[in-house]
Amino acid sequence: MNVEIKKSKKPIKYEDALKLMEKRLIDINNKKEKELIWTLEHEEIYTAGTSYSENEILDKSIKLFKTNRGGKITYHGPGQLICYFVIDLRKRNKDIRKFISLIEKSIIDALKFYNIETFADKKNIGIWYNDNSNIKKVGAIGVRVSKWIAYHGFSININTDLNKYNSIIPCGIKNKEVTTLKKIVNQDYNNLSDIIIEKFILNLKK
Repeated sequence: MNVEIKKSKKPIKYEDALKLMEKRLIDINNKKEKELIWTLEHEEIYTAGTSYSENEILDKSIKLFKTNRGGKITYHGPGQLICYFVIDLRKRNKDIRKFISLIEKSIIDALKFYNIETFADKKNIGIWYNDNSNIKKVGAIGVRVSKWIAYHGFSININTDLNKYNSIIPCGIKNKEVTTLKKIVNQDYNNLSDIIIEKFILNLKK
């Protein structure tokens, strides 16, 4: 499968990542470039997707970057793994729903490697963990499709500062907490980006 794998060690500015993805989208559309899977970490930022509303900002002093992905407001920062992609759905029957399910399955499969059982929820997009009957979110998904090319991606909280979520209603979902992998099981997650890429490519080939 002709996909470029990119792994950034240093934190990437959100705007720079967005510019790179949008350029890649144009190049893929013009058959000039390969598809892309890119793992990275962002500097601290709150981003708002196309369906956010002002009442989801609880702390009005935060700076909000309005972006063109689907979804609502989320936080990115240290201790969070981001996986971006630019994937051509014209090669995959133009099936957006199937592609979202593929993303969910890839995250769930990757976390099983660490003996963590998570699940997707049709009503509340993302990846969830059942913590003694208290359902908490560990992974967020936000995708945009243009010219049948899907881009943006998903994030997984490894050791993120959960206090940052107090400033917003994360992903517009009230009454549900956010958690991290380190809170679920305190173990080494250094290889998570490699496992995510492996599972994602495996599921893309199916």
